[in-house]
Amino acid sequence: MEPTKTRILLVDDHGLVRRGLRLILDAEPDLTVVAEAGDGAEAVELATRGDVDLVILDIAMPRMTGLQAAREMSRRAPHVRILMLSMYDNEQYLFEALKAGASGYVLKSVADRDLIEACRAAMRNEPFLYPGAVTALIRDYLRRDERGEPLPDNILTPREEEVVKLIAEGNSSRQIAKTLVISVKTVDRHRANVLQKLGMHDRLDLARYAIRAGLAQP
Repeated sequence: MEPTKTRILLVDDHGLVRRGLRLILDAEPDLTVVAEAGDGAEAVELATRGDVDLVILDIAMPRMTGLQAAREMSRRAPHVRILMLSMYDNEQYLFEALKAGASGYVLKSVADRDLIEACRAAMRNEPFLYPGAVTALIRDYLRRDERGEPLPDNILTPREEEVVKLIAEGNSSRQIAKTLVISVKTVDRHRANVLQKLGMHDRLDLARYAIRAGLAQP
């Protein structure tokens, strides 16, 4: 039986970039590019027709930027997932993309490495951020804490909490992948993100954190 394919709208004002990204995406059995657009306004129209699951948006485009398009899509087609594609490792763009409703932020310089995983994460309703973006979010969290501003209830996502709990219970990456029905690579990425977020170094640190946070029994 054919796997259900994620239908992708690819948006970039450079045709050459779109062709390169399309080759990467269409080579995967679970992903297919069903439409392309060269600017944000055209992208919004295509995204709201109901036959697209995921939009990959370049952040800098004519007529309507990727950020403006993402805000409009989030309002008019909330079921469509959005990934922001950018040349810029820039905190302000990152925060604006997340506020606009993007599920993830992928740097063009490493799109060949990260884009496939980012698409799959978005369709699992999980955030995808490159390592530098995670660091930026933690810096922002700490700055807000110092200023006494309201903070999110938990710095870890629900999926990351699940991974931490299973690690604390002594499961291997392979066992965790089987339990959560995700790939071993995804488990390893979650673990790396958690370690970076919490400023920890190994499984023992994570086990202690899990006990303190009530995720595991002492």
